[in-house]
Amino acid sequence: MTQTDPAFQNLLAEFQALHAREPALAGFVALPDSLTPQPVTPVRIPPAALMESDPDLTTTAYAAIRDAFIAAGAVAQWRLTYQGSRLGADFMDRFACYCLIGEGGPFASDSLAAYVVYMPAGLYYPFHQHPAEEIYFILAGEAEFLMEGHPPRRLGPGDHVFHPSGHPHATRTYDRPFMALVLWRGDLETAPVLTYPEGEI
Repeated sequence: MTQTDPAFQNLLAEFQALHAREPALAGFVALPDSLTPQPVTPVRIPPAALMESDPDLTTTAYAAIRDAFIAAGAVAQWRLTYQGSRLGADFMDRFACYCLIGEGGPFASDSLAAYVVYMPAGLYYPFHQHPAEEIYFILAGEAEFLMEGHPPRRLGPGDHVFHPSGHPHATRTYDRPFMALVLWRGDLETAPVLTYPEGEI
């Protein structure tokens, strides 16, 4: 039987509470009655420390889940989605993401995946896409979200943005970092790919 780290148990409880009280999350995907625990092999990456020590991840309503994501980061399997792509060392050393529900996370589900994404100030996450439908729910800080065919949106805590299946989107931070809860539904297996692998015009 898989023993789930207490930090993950606390994080799951905070996630479930947030999902229950935020219509944008509850309307995007229902939570299953139970989640399957699975073992996690911790993987540490440089930007994990940036997220843990960033003094500007300001939030009031979402401080509990922000702190739970930071605490569980010590035992998480941080992701290396874009390793080997055109995104260089600066991006890989500053972009942080790990999974709560899904591949590499402490819990499994057939109906959804859940992640935390962190970007420090002054970072650009280029246009990318994936078959899964996605919602970003901002927990702390601020970021600009871009989606092809739509005007840019500057979002802060409590705001959210929906990304349709296969629709290119990007994220940029300016003078503040941000942390978001990211949920997927639909195709949970196919990883994101850069829309313009050779570089954006």
